[in-house]
Amino acid sequence: MGDKKLVEVNGLTKEFRVNSSIWKNSRAVVHAVTDVTFDIYEGETLALVGESGCGKSTLGRLILSLIEPTRGTVTFDGVNMQSLKSEQLRTMRRQMQIIFQDPYASLNPRWTIRDIVAEPLVTHKVYKTKDEVTARVQELLKKCGIRPEYMNRYPHQFSGGQRQRVGIARALALNPKLIVCDEPVSALDVSIQSQVLNLLGDLQKEMALTYLFISHDLSVVRYLSDRVCVMFLGKMCELGVTRDIYDKPLHPYTRFLLEAVPKPNPRLRKEDKNMLEGDIPSPVNPPSGCRFHTRCPYAKDICAQQEPALRSVEGRLSLLSKLQCPRRNGAGIFPPYLRAKPCQRARDAL
Repeated sequence: MGDKKLVEVNGLTKEFRVNSSIWKNSRAVVHAVTDVTFDIYEGETLALVGESGCGKSTLGRLILSLIEPTRGTVTFDGVNMQSLKSEQLRTMRRQMQIIFQDPYASLNPRWTIRDIVAEPLVTHKVYKTKDEVTARVQELLKKCGIRPEYMNRYPHQFSGGQRQRVGIARALALNPKLIVCDEPVSALDVSIQSQVLNLLGDLQKEMALTYLFISHDLSVVRYLSDRVCVMFLGKMCELGVTRDIYDKPLHPYTRFLLEAVPKPNPRLRKEDKNMLEGDIPSPVNPPSGCRFHTRCPYAKDICAQQEPALRSVEGRLSLLSKLQCPRRNGAGIFPPYLRAKPCQRARDAL
């Protein structure tokens, strides 16, 4: 991981207005992403994790300017994305690509693999002749583990893992600096997942790529990422180095998220198992104060009244109130969820 900031996200907010018969007198607002701030450094893999519906994919699309933010800015390689006109944005998009979650839905079933991978090359007029385009497609397919002679086949003639490799080849076509991986292995078998993850790791080393890796599979995140950003209901809860997040989570939600990971040993599945109760609050009407307080067993009255701020604690950012913020005395750090026994994953990592 380098020291140069490739992406700077500052106060990013996205609200979707929806019409519904439930709210007749006003237009309902879905608070998809709220006041998110972080940086992505060149050559690193930053993972976005959280429950379904917490705003991970929306945040990825905001960074790529596939959707416009309500507030906030995204700076890519020193350029403010919100200040670019359509043609300038089109040129900038050569430096950033996305790998979609569903490898079948993201590929045109009426196009051959050659045409699918060649689409960004043709759109941006990278080459002058068809032969040059075809040669580049063959090179990309080979690099991603697909035999070049298969390029005239259609997506339905490939397995799920092969289709995802085609999606990766398309994302690499323009030699981008940043790739947003939107749950790229969640639709694949476990054995195929490992192959695709190893491919992503090899490509990152070979091409000096930077990944924003969106996932809800914490085992995959731990294997691939350098840093982890935890989200809950559109807000960033915690951001830090992967090992620190997994070994000693500071935010209560991060801890419960780690506790929810199934243990491979059936004898240990009930050990240190603390599960969250209740339903996820609605993004249309998020709770006041801390958005997690309705499910947090450590919540106090102030949590419903005052929204906590991101604080720098032990070299990472965590969304904690002053009461939750770790302090040190003779006994060390003493918030209740940090005094509890470490979970099995933390012991395994030591």
